[in-house]
Amino acid sequence: MTIPRSPLTRQDLPSGSEEGQVMVMVIGYLLLSLLILTVVLAASAVYLDRQKLLSVADGAALTAADTFRLAEPAPGTAVPLPALDSMLVRSTVQDYLDLTGASARFDGLAVDPGTGAPDNRTAQVVLTAVVHPPVVNFLVPEGIPIVVTAEARSELTR
Repeated sequence: MTIPRSPLTRQDLPSGSEEGQVMVMVIGYLLLSLLILTVVLAASAVYLDRQKLLSVADGAALTAADTFRLAEPAPGTAVPLPALDSMLVRSTVQDYLDLTGASARFDGLAVDPGTGAPDNRTAQVVLTAVVHPPVVNFLVPEGIPIVVTAEARSELTR
């Protein structure tokens, strides 16, 4: 019959053992995981706010594209073409933003000077805003600027 041995005690371990090293490694992996989670959270917040701003810009571009007037037909054709005015596009975009309350949803929302009708047929809307991602706000207190561009064109068909 064998007598069961008692578990090893601290005195039984050789000097220089790796006891306690696993805890340091676990803490290191935990900190690394938290850092990765924070970066993913911040990047997701910026991406989602960009998509929301792009949706607002799309709506503003569609609204601005509907402010066309009929221009004289091109030589050799009898079909009039829609024509847009850059100043009217800018004012329509600003009215759209005021009507939808977009300024309350985005920090630093502004209509970029690139907004207008560059070819007199396409309404181009450029909006800028600032995103303040969660958790890492202390690293970027001014926020992260985002810029979106949306275009819409009116077409006359029969």
